[in-house]
Amino acid sequence: MERLKKRWGINSNWQVIIILIVFTITGSTSVYIAKPVIEFLGITKDLGGFIYWFLRILVIFPLYQILLISYGWLFGQFNFFWKFVKKFLSRMGLGFLYK
Repeated sequence: MERLKKRWGINSNWQVIIILIVFTITGSTSVYIAKPVIEFLGITKDLGGFIYWFLRILVIFPLYQILLISYGWLFGQFNFFWKFVKKFLSRMGLGFLYK
């Protein structure tokens, strides 16, 4: 836990636990929400496995970012997750989205 606290710039074990819980809930929720969104958009496995999963990941990606910030806010860790999302997007070359 000490390595995570140092890497993330946080002080308490409680914050580490909350952050890990937020990551867990966010991942599960984004995958759960993606299925009906994909169905609503009319994307089916009939398109082919690669295309289907590529489009599903394209749907999950923005959902995950939005949910991560939202759950972070609900759990009182908005600043940590806002910095995390900004860093993640900038590393992917999408930093222009939040400026």
